[in-house]
Amino acid sequence: MSSYLIGLVGSGIGPSASPALHEREADQLGLRYVYRLLDLDVLRRPVADVLAAARLAGFDGLNVTHPAKQAVLPHLDELSPEAAALGAVNTVVFDGGRAIGHNTDATGFARSLSRGLPDVRLDNVVLLGAGGAGAAVAHALLALGTGRLTVHDVDGERSAKLVSALRSRFGAGRADVGGLDAVRRADGLVHATPTGMAAHPGSPLPAGLLRPELWVADIVYRPLETALLAAARARGCRVLHGGGMVVLQAAESFRLFTGVDPDPERMLRHFDALDGETARAA
Repeated sequence: MSSYLIGLVGSGIGPSASPALHEREADQLGLRYVYRLLDLDVLRRPVADVLAAARLAGFDGLNVTHPAKQAVLPHLDELSPEAAALGAVNTVVFDGGRAIGHNTDATGFARSLSRGLPDVRLDNVVLLGAGGAGAAVAHALLALGTGRLTVHDVDGERSAKLVSALRSRFGAGRADVGGLDAVRRADGLVHATPTGMAAHPGSPLPAGLLRPELWVADIVYRPLETALLAAARARGCRVLHGGGMVVLQAAESFRLFTGVDPDPERMLRHFDALDGETARAA
């Protein structure tokens, strides 16, 4: 029986569903699989130290979440083409002493949106958040055919850097930096900041900007019903919570760690059982 030691690096990750998602799927596939939380708030060590310690301890791989998806980059030996293009890593595979960074967030979000809100308009979309998760979502949206993407982040320099990368990859005119008022003219809104998480309660924008014609997707999944989604639902918007994305990116990470193809539908059912709610749109 093959065995694997995997970890999750990030801050405030106690409520994460990742350990149960990975371990339950491994059980179904006959793999011995241990998944550990490496919480930066608890360890009080920089991500470089945690990465080095995991490598020495014989970990087979790591998932990486907020706030380390970009901070981990200088400490890796190699990046996959996707991770290099996004400038963010959520999966690290240790292979022959080398730490190789990958990104499964973009495909996870794209698949979640396509299955959860398959018929929504993508002509004009607003993205809130230009960090590691936001970069993945931005690339996914443009790859899915979004005509114009407006990126808003409280850090204007970070927004500008992401937009520059998007223009280099997808061409000029498809991405711009903008303010929250762009939501008034948008077909869809995607939220990719920590706001709304259990440790960061609240909504990233005033409810008055929401209207029934707008679809709203949130990548936060703890809780599934964030303040933003509750407000959007009350305004008549179609909404998509972050459950689908977290499951589908986890499935791809699992494949990278083990070389074994997981069953994404089964993992979605695992998540539903864990959370008591379906990992799909509403």
